[in-house]
Amino acid sequence: MTSLDGIRILDLSRVLAGPWCTQTLADLGADVIKIERPGSGDDTRSWGPPFLKDAAGTETAEAAYYLGTNRNKRSVTCDIAQAEGQALIRELVRHCDVFVENFKVGDMARYGLDYAAVQRLNPRIVYCSITGFGQTGPYRERAGYDYAIQGMGGLMSVTGERDGQIDAQGHPVAGGPQKVGVAVADLFTGMYATVAILAALRHAERTGEGQYVDMALLDSQVAMLANLGANYLVSGKAPGRVGNAHQNIVPYQVFEVAPAADGGKEHIILAVGNDSQYARFCEIAERPDLAADARFAKNQDRVRNRAVLVPLLEPIMKTRGKSQWLAALEAAKVPCGAINSIAEVFADPQVSERGMVTPWHHPLQPELRLVSSPMKLSATPVRAQLPPPLLGQHTEEVLRELLGCSVERFAQLRQDKVI
Repeated sequence: MTSLDGIRILDLSRVLAGPWCTQTLADLGADVIKIERPGSGDDTRSWGPPFLKDAAGTETAEAAYYLGTNRNKRSVTCDIAQAEGQALIRELVRHCDVFVENFKVGDMARYGLDYAAVQRLNPRIVYCSITGFGQTGPYRERAGYDYAIQGMGGLMSVTGERDGQIDAQGHPVAGGPQKVGVAVADLFTGMYATVAILAALRHAERTGEGQYVDMALLDSQVAMLANLGANYLVSGKAPGRVGNAHQNIVPYQVFEVAPAADGGKEHIILAVGNDSQYARFCEIAERPDLAADARFAKNQDRVRNRAVLVPLLEPIMKTRGKSQWLAALEAAKVPCGAINSIAEVFADPQVSERGMVTPWHHPLQPELRLVSSPMKLSATPVRAQLPPPLLGQHTEEVLRELLGCSVERFAQLRQDKVI
């Protein structure tokens, strides 16, 4: 048994934020029916390379992007631009608990599939719309994409190297804004949507009433500014970029250490979180005077005197190699870490022990490996089923199971290119 056994989700979302939400719910056991466009399907099916290679090593049309966001779902094709397709969705709605869509504001009303229409068919439905800017406000009709939202929502203003640094030739270097390496606005919105849907399902369970969930990427991005948003609202001072340092804790950043055997640069993360950890770090560094110094004894003083302390620490960190520092710091329980490549992540014994890679027997690649769900529940473990490899793979199965669709009707729908 899984946590969401008996919950059925009609998923009209595509690309990332919506599919990330529904994949999480599917991991927890919900029956997610993924509605895709006939002929092309979810946009991410073609977002590559990389594409999956078959057993002979030949590249297929199956994009890695799609495979990473659609496990545990059933694929049904339906053209909602056709009246017959809209009618089919309305029939399915009666048998579902949740409806998820990420169309532009107003599109679902044009199809007769907006919340008001769907709720009349199923008063218990939890209807979740995911858009760039939400259903209200001056930007509601704009298309919102993760990259733009990272910029508009302030994340890029605090991500990247700080301005005003000096290069080896003594010239000032402008740090410049940077986006995060993965689409975090999409991912956070998907996770917030998951939480909101679960809360709405709980309400429906108690009262029999569904509700509308309005999720916006910009809202989620503003919320995930977290302490930096609070810093600004409390102080009135907008935080800037600090590179690999922390806005509120010192020393909490990347340091260069002694070079590798081949002469290449090496770095570690030193993440001192409190005053006692700082004192232990100073002992390991053989500089107890830096812990006794009133300018650095407490974190608030270290933050205020960052420009003095960090230059003192930089030459100290270069006196030992990466493995020496990591071993000593870990033994003293001073938070630290290596900076791994993606390849090193998946070779890490901790990642392996935690089962963060799942092997799949894919019809095109019998030894496919994909990232696993991080959720580990003792009584209701998450599911692990292959993302549907074939577009519309479950169309007939779902229509027969939920609607009692006859052979004749199914054939007609296919002939009319509704499915």
